[in-house]
Amino acid sequence: MKVEYKVFLAMTPFYIVVGVIYGIATDWSEPVGIVGLLLTAGLVTMIGLYLVLTANKMDDRPEDDPEGLIEEGAGDQGVYAPWSWWPLATGFSAAVVFAALAVGWWLLYIGVAIGIVALVGWVFEYSRGQHAH
Repeated sequence: MKVEYKVFLAMTPFYIVVGVIYGIATDWSEPVGIVGLLLTAGLVTMIGLYLVLTANKMDDRPEDDPEGLIEEGAGDQGVYAPWSWWPLATGFSAAVVFAALAVGWWLLYIGVAIGIVALVGWVFEYSRGQHAH
């Protein structure tokens, strides 16, 4: 975690400086780019601070040890549904929701309905059927 939060927090001053330079280069007349760059600085700051707080609560990982071996990171990394189709349905619903911005707001309701079904199916995937616990 130590490398990750350093990378994100190092990007904060970069985006601030680039935002100011962009503002000077455009005579502060084009606000979308300036606001976008400054909001990006805020976003990487929030992610970096989250990673700092998480790193303080966790023990060091094998990736944090400069002399660590690849074998130290072997083993289970989490619980994943290997044959799940629900992530595809969730991604499709997100695509429909974003298409609603271009096509029409009526499509948003369809995308949200598909998204709710997909999310519930994904969350409760291990509660029924072959993979039930």
